[in-house]
Amino acid sequence: MRNEFALERYRYILQQIHAVNENAHRFLTIYQTLATALVSAALALFVGYRKWEVAPDVARGGVIGLLILATVVAAFTSTLIVVGALAWLDYRNEECDITDEIVAPGFRKRPNPGNLFRWYETYVLLFIAVSVITMWVLAGIFLLPAMR
Repeated sequence: MRNEFALERYRYILQQIHAVNENAHRFLTIYQTLATALVSAALALFVGYRKWEVAPDVARGGVIGLLILATVVAAFTSTLIVVGALAWLDYRNEECDITDEIVAPGFRKRPNPGNLFRWYETYVLLFIAVSVITMWVLAGIFLLPAMR
């Protein structure tokens, strides 16, 4: 009975690890989609504010507001990815606990948080940070000063 329970728990843990890995890709897709839409809206506002007879101050505020929304989406996505990585670490440690007890001690090597630079989540977070910084810098250099 004990081994059957351990096997079912092990299957559940493996399923959760798989789900956490898939979620990181989903979160990145959501970020890319929303950031693209928000930046496109900011560019459309920049291009069309004169034609639409929107005051430059209002248009600048709109661009800044859209960039703030993109930053909030980036922060939310980053939080979900970090939480997912922490959940993954927890599930992997639980997997190691089960295999240590049922199979043999040291059967599965425990995850090493020092391998952070080998995790794709690290580079997803880096991409998100770089893209948000780039959006703000480009808007500050090109868009906002040109909206007079």
